[in-house]
Amino acid sequence: MADHSSTLVSASDVIGATVYGPDESKIGSIDRVLIDKTTGKVAYAIMSFGAILVGIGGQERPVPWGALRYDPSLGGFRTDITQQQLANAPETKERWQNDRDWEERTHLTFGLAPYWI
Repeated sequence: MADHSSTLVSASDVIGATVYGPDESKIGSIDRVLIDKTTGKVAYAIMSFGAILVGIGGQERPVPWGALRYDPSLGGFRTDITQQQLANAPETKERWQNDRDWEERTHLTFGLAPYWI
């Protein structure tokens, strides 16, 4: 994500990007993004966090894309979400992508309106 002159970014450049919390500490990284097939909107960034080493002991949570904003000074994404909020967010279950109740609870956890509204 070195080109700061464009507002567009390739999904492959987002993968692995660091996410910084309100105090600019690293709270995780983006593992993948999910796009709504109907609207074309980016719905979630699946964030990895809490790993001792890459891939060891970590967790992941879908975070509504609206909770992230790119910050060129950090070279990554900034969020108002804390590490604790991320850890306490609803965990995914099988077929969570088809569970609007789960999605609504997740958006409420982070204080955001659902992306489909």
